[in-house]
Amino acid sequence: MAESKEFEYKGISITTELPGPEAKRIIDLDERYLVRSTKSLPIVARRGRDVFIEDVDGNVFLDFSSGISVTNVGHVHPKVKRAVMEQLDKLWHFAGTDFYYEAQVNAAKAITEVTPGSFNKKVFFTNSGAESNEAAIKLAKGFNGRQQFVSFIGAFHGRTQGALSLTASKAVHKKGFFPTMPGVEHVPYPNPYRNPFGIDGYEEPDELTNRVLDYIEKFVFSTYLPPEDVSAFVVEPIQGEGGYIVPPMNFHKKLFKLASEHDILVIMDEVQTGFGRTGKFFASEHFGVEPEMISLAKSIASGIPMGAVVVHERLNFKYSGMHSNTYGGNLLASVASMETIKVMKEERLVENSAEVGSYFKKRLEELKEKYSSIGDVRGIGLMLAIDFVKDRRTKEPDSSVRDRVFLNCYHNGLISLPTGSSALRFIPPLTVKKDQVDMAIDAIDRAIKKSL
Repeated sequence: MAESKEFEYKGISITTELPGPEAKRIIDLDERYLVRSTKSLPIVARRGRDVFIEDVDGNVFLDFSSGISVTNVGHVHPKVKRAVMEQLDKLWHFAGTDFYYEAQVNAAKAITEVTPGSFNKKVFFTNSGAESNEAAIKLAKGFNGRQQFVSFIGAFHGRTQGALSLTASKAVHKKGFFPTMPGVEHVPYPNPYRNPFGIDGYEEPDELTNRVLDYIEKFVFSTYLPPEDVSAFVVEPIQGEGGYIVPPMNFHKKLFKLASEHDILVIMDEVQTGFGRTGKFFASEHFGVEPEMISLAKSIASGIPMGAVVVHERLNFKYSGMHSNTYGGNLLASVASMETIKVMKEERLVENSAEVGSYFKKRLEELKEKYSSIGDVRGIGLMLAIDFVKDRRTKEPDSSVRDRVFLNCYHNGLISLPTGSSALRFIPPLTVKKDQVDMAIDAIDRAIKKSL
């Protein structure tokens, strides 16, 4: 009963050494029983509310990771919790891919209404972002019969063998796993800060966009990859694991135009950028495009495992049995997704993401003025990152300083996440307030000072 009582946190509160004794005990058990994965901080969570996480030793952290951009409406939102509990009392599972239930239909309808595109859409439900991209691959191949794909350097689309073939953000992801799915070509992403063309994309965004598209058309398509063999471009509107890279604003429109000229589909991966993260419901809206295929997951159901591919109705599978799964669109996830969308609208969280995100970015720019080790501040809405460099002129990445700042933020009670080669990302729940941003800035400031 004690765990169900309502409670709230006022701020960061670190009362033990980190990690604390109970956390150490559980970490030891984790290392004994779990396969090695991607754990990066020794935080053993016990419970949370809104933007705060309490660990098993009673330490309270300000969570600017939101479970890797999952709990956009805050941890344990009471309305989402109530919806899940009510469904839990009725029925847990009934294989919505083989049978029918209303919650899945209603969730699909709600998602099609908030995703961009003024056309009729259909939804295929999955359980994760990687699985969504696997389904997108099959939808594309099933529609046009083509077998090859173009993805981008710096991309992250998942770690399963098909999705991994599209991923190109860290070599470790693919180390030892060759061969992945054949037929994927990677091309440069228009990274304004660091790109192989030596262009300052902030000063010359059009030139950077044109150079990337020329590379695709004049080198890739003209020399070794016939465009009529390409099923789809697979692209993030803003690269996530690649370093929170925001491309020039005209890039996606021009990419869509190039795709249309060759009857190539575009799969827009909004797994990390979706559901208000960037100050619009979906990041693709910033760039004025309406993708016919969007892969989703993470914040779609506030932490109840769920993913989806939303497609133009013309891209529907041609016959039954081409693809399916067991748990996609399960009852608990469906009601959680519906309530998440409802909460986002009622509490104007997309608008809050834009407003507080702008304030947060301004505060990060102030830190850049203070510390020459920060080479770049980038992002939109509440999808923000600072990039650490050895020299601003050369832009040489400084991963060692980034790693020290990351760890020192943790010791200051702030949860963040690394991204790219030398950047630190901040992705708080969209419920975050300006005074909580100030709290985070103080923790970051002290962490940088200690790290240099």
